[in-house]
Amino acid sequence: MKRMLLTVAVCSLFFIAEAQLKTPQASVGQTIKQDFALTSVEVNYSRPSARGRKIMGELVPYGKVWRTGANAATTITFKDDVIINGKKVPAGKYGLLTIPNSGDWTIILSKQTDVTSPAAYKQDQDVLRFTAAAQNLPVAVETFMITFDNAKNTGIDLMMIWENTLVAFTISQEVDAKVMAEIDQQMKSAKPPYFQAAMYYIESGKDLKKAEEWLGKAVKETPDAFWVWYQQANLQAKLGKKNEAIASAKKSIELAKAQKNDDYVTLNNNLLATLN
Repeated sequence: MKRMLLTVAVCSLFFIAEAQLKTPQASVGQTIKQDFALTSVEVNYSRPSARGRKIMGELVPYGKVWRTGANAATTITFKDDVIINGKKVPAGKYGLLTIPNSGDWTIILSKQTDVTSPAAYKQDQDVLRFTAAAQNLPVAVETFMITFDNAKNTGIDLMMIWENTLVAFTISQEVDAKVMAEIDQQMKSAKPPYFQAAMYYIESGKDLKKAEEWLGKAVKETPDAFWVWYQQANLQAKLGKKNEAIASAKKSIELAKAQKNDDYVTLNNNLLATLN
């Protein structure tokens, strides 16, 4: 009897140890968070690898709902309301599903955040459905990836890449009205953000004369800020004020050298080369 109990105990320990065994995942998980505009987006997914297999049209069938990854469902979370394909998408967490095809892909944002197979998908839970073009890549990508590119003031592109295929779509946010209202309010404060406001005007293609005025005030407030002098030189060059631009660039170089910042010395020299 004691021998039997000992055997049972040893077997139990074996099975417990077996259950705790940890091995590398075939499809590694990844969480990627990206700031853009005035907000952020986060994607949680798994990354399967090709391992010599044909992917598009075979391992990932055409015309069927794909969880856009492996293992668990792929999810996408927006910190604030965003705009995708011209439609407002409320802040929140969604399932990111796709229907791949040889040409356009169907992109789906779903209320379902646990879809791992086509049978589990319910179209009436769609928040947004649209198509995006599949682009051919000159080189093959071994491991599926979701990444971000083409960051701008108003948005960013989400890219899905695997094998020789890239599919992208833009996520944007309505920012201009918010920023302009904030600028109007801050300009009435005791310490207006002249430099930041000027840079927003320049980058957004707004009133460059007003931006020039604000940069001039920023220079007076921070006379040793070589980066402000550089931006002033850049703007003066855009406005066709060559002599003023040269003077500002030279001042920026002088300050940058004093503060041992070689990067801005190079930037200013490059600007001066276009003005001589």
